[in-house]
Amino acid sequence: MPNITRGDRMSGLVTYLVGGGRHNEHTEPHLVAGDDALMAWYDDAELSRESGLAIARHLDRPHKQLGVDVNGGHVWHASLSLRAEEGIKTDAEWNAIATDFVAAMGFDDNDGTKALCRWVAIRHGLSKSGNDHVHIAVNLVRDDGTKASTHLDYVRAQNAARALEVKHDLEVLESSRGERATRGYSPAEQAKVEERSALFAQRKYEAHAEKIGGDVTPWHQLDPRERHARITAEIRLNAPRNDLARKVRACASASENEAEFVRRLRRSGVVVRPRYADGQTDVITGYSVAAKPAPGERPIWYGGGHMGRDLSLPRLRAEWPDSPTGAMDAAAEWNAAKRNQRPVAPGRETSEPDPELWDRCTAELNELHDRLRSVPLDDRDTWARVARQTSGAFAAWSNAVEEIPGDLAAASDELAKSAQTYRGQVKAQKAGRVSAGGAAMLLASAVRGGQGTAAQAAMLRQLMGLTQAVYEAAKAAQQARHAEAIATEVRTRLGRVRAALPVASTSVAPTATQTVPGRIDMSAVVDEATREALDKMNRAEENRRKGTTSPLPSTIEPTRPRTTTTPSRDRGTER
Repeated sequence: MPNITRGDRMSGLVTYLVGGGRHNEHTEPHLVAGDDALMAWYDDAELSRESGLAIARHLDRPHKQLGVDVNGGHVWHASLSLRAEEGIKTDAEWNAIATDFVAAMGFDDNDGTKALCRWVAIRHGLSKSGNDHVHIAVNLVRDDGTKASTHLDYVRAQNAARALEVKHDLEVLESSRGERATRGYSPAEQAKVEERSALFAQRKYEAHAEKIGGDVTPWHQLDPRERHARITAEIRLNAPRNDLARKVRACASASENEAEFVRRLRRSGVVVRPRYADGQTDVITGYSVAAKPAPGERPIWYGGGHMGRDLSLPRLRAEWPDSPTGAMDAAAEWNAAKRNQRPVAPGRETSEPDPELWDRCTAELNELHDRLRSVPLDDRDTWARVARQTSGAFAAWSNAVEEIPGDLAAASDELAKSAQTYRGQVKAQKAGRVSAGGAAMLLASAVRGGQGTAAQAAMLRQLMGLTQAVYEAAKAAQQARHAEAIATEVRTRLGRVRAALPVASTSVAPTATQTVPGRIDMSAVVDEATREALDKMNRAEENRRKGTTSPLPSTIEPTRPRTTTTPSRDRGTER
């Protein structure tokens, strides 16, 4: 997984990489790859601050000597990380990986057509999460003063990473194969998440200790590794953005139209802000939400698509009827939300649902599961829609009964990953209208706390059936890691929820032996962009094998200016 940053202080970056790190996590920093001159001067010995500064001076010389500035900074930094479960690579393996990555990004001589960029790859032990990784620092000013292209470097880096997986037999990123991806976190957001997760982990531990009684070790006296494990388990659940995403997903799943969606958002306690088309107040193109801020604080806004690809307004609208009247009603509710006025036309969200609806919606879920048996696995739209609606039902239930995000919230988050497809979904067909939306509407009204009802237990069995169907689809599409997370994490958590509910009726939920027909083999799928990056790596490797390189650094001199012609009135063209 590549992570890219830009800057203009090469010495600051390199000395950080060879130093102890923010939490003294850097151990034995050393070179594993770099330009030819750099690798001739240094071996794999541990680097000191002085050697780090010397490396930085070598890398920075074209920029300093030629005085070429690059918009956004001439220092390009990428970290390449493997999952902890993939184990630890050797320095030789990281050398090959880093060299191929630099070639795929076009920072080498580009098949002999350009001057080289000076670069280095530094390795300094595992990350806090146990991931083996390497850092690559590149000077974007080439030795002849030209600038390396960073156009679409984030996209190119992802394509290069997919090619590295193929060439070096690494674990293939399942989300790429499944054309889905979840949003990442900035360092500042991650720090806030960790702080909040530590607080929630402590509260859960102390509540559990009070419940069981007896002699229990106080939180602050726990083994640090146990505390860290408990905090890590809470990190994803307690991201503020994920809290908002669950509320939005629950409201969307429970709503029959866009106007009801806006009203449910406001009733759930979030602040809503529409985004208008240019010069319009009745055409809404997007929205943002924020948690209600404390007195004196400013709200932190998140766009729908930033919380989850399935939560952008165009994708949500694909689930609702489209009519001029509905658009006008929705615009009125959006405007009322922006002005903090009362809802224009309150609807079914204000009333308690009819008890008979529980049986009806449970039957609809059973009908939906029966229909899924005939859905082909390459119909990503349908499976993404089912995952989003099932996730929305669990999110609605979590919002209603969990004071602190718990098992229901975790199940919702895991299922939501299947809905984060790259491309938008097509309009739902009539057959797809039978959904989990009714379940989300009913579960949103569940009484907070308590042991639940038999109706909730029966509905849980049907929702677990839909979860099983999503698991089978992910497994058949060879998304093994995601399928395993559904099979273990979600199933375990929902088992605890079921244990707290009454015994359900005789309705039968599907078992783990039931399968979805129409399996497809996607193991050999390599898209055009990945293939192009792979070809570039292979050409660069072949050129290195054929050519003879010098360990001396390249001569730093600007490119010669092109000859120009100037017209002369008396003697025609003159050079």
